[in-house]
Amino acid sequence: MKKILSTTLALLAVLVAGTSVVASPLQAPAQVAEKAPLNLNAATVEQLETLPGIGRKVAERILEYRVKNSGFKKIEELMNVKGIGEKSFLKIKSLVSVARSDKAGGGD
Repeated sequence: MKKILSTTLALLAVLVAGTSVVASPLQAPAQVAEKAPLNLNAATVEQLETLPGIGRKVAERILEYRVKNSGFKKIEELMNVKGIGEKSFLKIKSLVSVARSDKAGGGD
């Protein structure tokens, strides 16, 4: 009886350990995706709203600025958008990037 119990516990331990090892790699891509900077020249209003302190109105202003100025040349230009001051910018600067995009100018 002790041998069966020992074997069962050992098997259970292996299964539990194996489950956590398998689950860990599946979580990694989601974590990497969250850390990828958001391209200001391609982001949608919904994507911009995921940034800390950015609500719908400010996200819309960011898009308006992007269209009016043919895209962002540098992330610091965010501070030219009404509603984003230095404090707000410092919270999100590591979460955004600037890369050229066809969406930047809003089309012809």
